[in-house]
Amino acid sequence: MRCPYCSAPDSKVVNSRPSDEGASIRRRRECLTCARRFTTYERAQLEPLMVVKRSGPREAFNPDKLLRGLSLATEKRPVDPALLRAFAYGFEDDVQAAEIPSTEIGRRAMTFLRPLDDVAYIRFASVYRDFDSLERFIEEIRGLKGSGPEPEDG
Repeated sequence: MRCPYCSAPDSKVVNSRPSDEGASIRRRRECLTCARRFTTYERAQLEPLMVVKRSGPREAFNPDKLLRGLSLATEKRPVDPALLRAFAYGFEDDVQAAEIPSTEIGRRAMTFLRPLDDVAYIRFASVYRDFDSLERFIEEIRGLKGSGPEPEDG
C-alpha cells in the first residue's frame, strides 16, 4: 500500500481487525520510509455499483467521493465523522440495484444530512441542486423551518 504522506511504495501492517460487523477489515499501517501511520479498509467487491451521471456516462461508485462531499458540507459543524463514514461506506450495501442515478445518491445524502445538521444540509443542497440565486437559498431555508417536504431531485 502506497503511503498517503510521502508516496513511498511500502508499508507494514501494524494492526488488523474486522470492521463494519465483519464486512471489511481495518488495517493500521506504518510507512517504512517516513514512519507515519495511516488506516486502510479492505472489503470484498463483487460487482461494483454503477453510477449513472446526469450527462449520461456510467462510472463505478466511489464511497470516498461521497464521503468527501459529506465532509465538506459538515466542515466545522457538530457532526460525528464516524456517522459520515458509516453512511458513505455502507451506501453500496443499501442499494439493491446494479446501477443508481447520481441524482438518487444526492437525494439520499440530503435525506441523511437533514436531521443531523441544518447548515450541513443547506451546504450540500446548494451544490447538489446548483442554487443559482439567493431566492433558491431562501426557499430551501423556509422548507427547513416548516419541516418542508423531503428532498427532491434537483
